Amino acid sequence: MSSVTVHAPATIANLVCGFDVLGLALNDPYDVMKLSISETPGIRIQHNDVYNLPTIPEQNVAGVSLLEMMQELDSHYGFDLVIEKHIKPGSGLGSSAASAAGVVVAANHLLGNIFSKEDLVRFAMAGEKLASGVKHADNISPGIYGGITLIRSIFPLDIVSLTAPPMYVAVVHPQIEVKTSDAREILRKEVLLKDAIKQWGNIAGLVAGFMKNDYGLISRSLEDVIIEPVRSMLIPGFDDVKKKSVDAGALGGGISGSGPSIFMLCEEKNTALKVEKIMKDIYDNTGLKYHTYVTTINNEGIKVEVNNH
Repeated sequence: MSSVTVHAPATIANLVCGFDVLGLALNDPYDVMKLSISETPGIRIQHNDVYNLPTIPEQNVAGVSLLEMMQELDSHYGFDLVIEKHIKPGSGLGSSAASAAGVVVAANHLLGNIFSKEDLVRFAMAGEKLASGVKHADNISPGIYGGITLIRSIFPLDIVSLTAPPMYVAVVHPQIEVKTSDAREILRKEVLLKDAIKQWGNIAGLVAGFMKNDYGLISRSLEDVIIEPVRSMLIPGFDDVKKKSVDAGALGGGISGSGPSIFMLCEEKNTALKVEKIMKDIYDNTGLKYHTYVTTINNEGIKVEVNNH
């Protein structure tokens, strides 16, 4: 086996109230990455997309993640990587995490799955640090584990896979860029105890709602009193999308990652399609370009295909 192709999914981090601790994988969109193992040492990266991302390994999130993994390998392998990104960088849909997680899953497969999923998250976090300045795992974990994940702790890593009832996800990605590092800068460094208590209740309620297949509890818990009030100011049309989507029957939702994408969880597909129409109407009126997706939770995570030569 000398090469594999992986589909690395978009992910939604935070899930409204779970800043840096909750995330889920989507079935659409996803990046396509082809990784080949080589006798020639070093990492060579080629991009087949329009985003003009760096190809020097130390400056590329996939390259940095692979370098982190290679530090724990005895042998001097080389890798050739071709990336075709469909998750736009700066979209809030885990573009950097898809690159970081996708490459380590691919490499692990080529090496005979010698590393655990937790190891892979650890390697891929190096890519997230390059992208945002912070080692966070809320996008990487659902990509690697599939479904919805809870990051109980980063140091040491403690990742919990959560079960959840079937849900549809409507997403709108306004074509503006919100850099994760900038979106972190504007956050308050201190929060009121009463806000923290409310947030803890919502996070616990959301996790319990997922585990108990309780749509009502999920809906009541999709509330963020700490991060969203600050970050939503960066996203035109946010309040309008949220209010009208919930009025149309969405369970709730909010900012995907650090934005600008907005997501809404829905119990039924036809509700998600109604929500998508609301999103389109709102952004048609703003004159901003946008993309929408109606998709479902990806319980498999990164998909690996072996290339037969």
